[in-house]
Amino acid sequence: MSQQPARPPLLESLLDAPLPQGVAWLDAVRRENLDALSATGLPDTRNEAWKYTALRALGQRRFVQGDAQASTRDIDAAALSLPGVVGPRLVFVNGVFREDLSQLDGLPDGLEVLPLSRALAQDDEPLRFALGHRYREAADAFAQLNAAYAQDGVVLRVAAGAVIEQPVHLSFIGAVAEHAAWHLRHVIALGDGAELSLVEHHLGLGDAQQLGTSVADIVLGERARLDMTLLQQAATDASLIRRTSVQLGVAAHATLNVVELGGALVRHDLHAVIKGDHARLDTRGVFALRGRQHVDTQLSIRHDALNSASESIWRGVADERSRGVFRGAILVAEGADGSDASLSNKNLLLSSQAEIDTKPELEIYADEVKAAHGATVGQLDERSLFYLRSRGIPLAEARSLLTAAFCRAVFASMPNEALRDHISQLLLLQLPVDQVA
Repeated sequence: MSQQPARPPLLESLLDAPLPQGVAWLDAVRRENLDALSATGLPDTRNEAWKYTALRALGQRRFVQGDAQASTRDIDAAALSLPGVVGPRLVFVNGVFREDLSQLDGLPDGLEVLPLSRALAQDDEPLRFALGHRYREAADAFAQLNAAYAQDGVVLRVAAGAVIEQPVHLSFIGAVAEHAAWHLRHVIALGDGAELSLVEHHLGLGDAQQLGTSVADIVLGERARLDMTLLQQAATDASLIRRTSVQLGVAAHATLNVVELGGALVRHDLHAVIKGDHARLDTRGVFALRGRQHVDTQLSIRHDALNSASESIWRGVADERSRGVFRGAILVAEGADGSDASLSNKNLLLSSQAEIDTKPELEIYADEVKAAHGATVGQLDERSLFYLRSRGIPLAEARSLLTAAFCRAVFASMPNEALRDHISQLLLLQLPVDQVA
């Protein structure tokens, strides 16, 4: 009789924790996802989706589900503020909603924002479809873990026709608790003709080894508009695994700006499905890495509608012994005639020991389609360096100027000027200032 292979310490420490209970249909979903994870385990590099991101080291670590002190941990409220972001705010610390740090008074008409735990307690049935997903693939191990154990997160709804003037700020803090594992689940829906600016900020306070998972489902109705910025500054030793799914209705328009700066091991699966005719998706992304950071972005865009469009511009910088991974896949399905899709991924290596793996993919099954994709990995342009040095700029400063400009160009069209300038400063702080020839 064959024996099941031993579970890695990561799963051994997490999967024996009792499952949350309360809503019958959700309890069943939790159990099915947990059983699937127990059966498949963690993916390895033989799995195409995880080819460039090995989980051996993470799998040897042990974590504890949750943080019993999360609701009372002392957090400096000033650390949560972002320039140009002054609207409603939800704050979670180690996966737990903190009403004392949040700002939910006086919400504008047409906007509903509340923690998932409260939404489930009030009326769970409207969330049944969004939370009822059974993840089956081995590549979805962390989504399975999240579906089994996430107890809180964000429920955000914008009524049809409502235009929310101030950006909504979602702040997720990883704070001090060593070896804590926390999980957040988000459900976001924009009604027909609704407009929203949304800022998602992951911030690490301290250097604790933590594991965080986050799964978000975002649905845009007809003619809805979403401008979303995702800023990731996880703690130096943290592991953060995220999954963001976006669905666009007829003539909807979503713009996603993604900035990856922190964390030891960071993974972001960003899946978008353009289901409505004449809808448009724009994605802009940058990672700037140093030390031994490892950041893996998996971008997947599916065109299912007539005359839809997508434009994706992503850039990466890796220094010292860091490693960046980017996979950009575009699929134009049968019947999605008239689609216009483009993907550009450019990367800079600032060290001989750094590594960037990029894999653009393009599949077309429709007619009269415009599509383009490209990827490069290289070093700073020597002619530009020579030009700056010939005007008296020291080599280290010239390198930093060129690298910063390379990153900032991605966000030149971001409408929130204060937030854009703040991100530029964060990129400058992340980039090396004493490079040598």
